[in-house]
Amino acid sequence: MVLARSGGRAKPPGMYDFRPAGDCPKPEAYRQLVAAADALTSGEPDAVANMANVAALLWEFLPAINWAGFYRIGPGRGGDELVLGPFAGRPACIRIALGTGVCGTAAARGTTQLVEDVHAFPGHIACDSASRSELVVPVIREGRVIAVIDIDSPELARFDADDAAGVEALAALLAPRI
Repeated sequence: MVLARSGGRAKPPGMYDFRPAGDCPKPEAYRQLVAAADALTSGEPDAVANMANVAALLWEFLPAINWAGFYRIGPGRGGDELVLGPFAGRPACIRIALGTGVCGTAAARGTTQLVEDVHAFPGHIACDSASRSELVVPVIREGRVIAVIDIDSPELARFDADDAAGVEALAALLAPRI
């Protein structure tokens, strides 16, 4: 992980510029991402602040993405549903029914959804027509899904098992912090 310096001087306390180190292998980039998320969220009790900073980290760390953020489990008109949380990218769908689309499927099943072609996914919800592939990882606390981490890409098959494992490690870190 690189902590940027300005003009040879360290940035003042409280200023962060986390970026992955050079051309490191994907598992190492995710290790650095999780370490940065740990540094930013450790001891911070505000869930929204933690999700916002992690959405920004995902945006900085991951190449070839067009959306990264959170949907939280919240009350809806007909029971629990996913409600938009902090994110980076274009405006998004605000509410998603559990079991609907990639995010709703991940939340309902409690399993990671790695989708190479979102247009081939039954019931896909197209918030951004530029999205072609998607990775959604549930955040599970005390055996219950409390949120999902959603990452979209304009490239087909952008995500692989290394991405899934890295974001699953991030979700595990965040579970008690959001």
